[in-house]
Amino acid sequence: MFDHFKSNRPDGFPEHPHSGQETITYCLSGAICHEDFTGSKGVLYPGDLQFMTAGKGIVHSEMPVPSADGQPAELLQFWVDLPRKQKECRPRYRDLREWEVPVYTSDDGLVSVKVISGSSYGVGVAREFTYTPIELYHFTVKPGAEWRQPLTADYNYFLYVIRGNGLNVSGKSISPFETVFFNDRGDHISGSATKETEFIIAGGLQLDQKSEIQGPFVTNDKKSMAKKIEAYKTHKGGFEKLNTWTTLISGGVTADMINGPLKGNREKRNQAKQRYLSRG
Repeated sequence: MFDHFKSNRPDGFPEHPHSGQETITYCLSGAICHEDFTGSKGVLYPGDLQFMTAGKGIVHSEMPVPSADGQPAELLQFWVDLPRKQKECRPRYRDLREWEVPVYTSDDGLVSVKVISGSSYGVGVAREFTYTPIELYHFTVKPGAEWRQPLTADYNYFLYVIRGNGLNVSGKSISPFETVFFNDRGDHISGSATKETEFIIAGGLQLDQKSEIQGPFVTNDKKSMAKKIEAYKTHKGGFEKLNTWTTLISGGVTADMINGPLKGNREKRNQAKQRYLSRG
């Protein structure tokens, strides 16, 4: 599943479950807080990403941070199926900060690529954040740009336009919010731009397995699905922490929370960024 959404609703997305999948949340603008019943807490600011492995089961909350100008948080979220052997793994979180994402910029300045996962124009990412191998690229192209992205065999790929209406792929104009799916027979995607445009290319390894999906639960068959839903209802089979967990942010986010337990203080964030950049 893929979703591009904006939200400044104070009620946000209070506690809800997931299992059998991984989610990737990419903050484009604004900020969003998160917490889960394993004790993980944090704040995503523009350019940040969060990789969550639900595994055998997790319950979390995602709440937009109120902005002074009333502008909503803008996010992309991807749901990635877990391989069968990892369906019951322990849940985990990994955050990737904006300054940790390598960026390629062409010599003429017309093509810029944030390489979140994978490799583009010789810029690659060593760390893998998901059990299912994926690639994720955020392109910004300017008028006159020509771009090319190699593809990996046995992956499914799609392209999605975030904003701008100057993108051409295989002789076709691609509009904002339009998604293009590609077959698995080619070795690259290429295109050009007549206006400044932002888009993502996402790909993932094809899994040789069946999937059963009901809301936030993903299993491989109906029997496993029934067991997982029952486990959630009874706080068993991966959801035991629901017996003792109390949500912090589902009622709304305050500045004290951001600067305190959520560890989202902007000054400390900037210090962390400077320390990272000073290393090289």
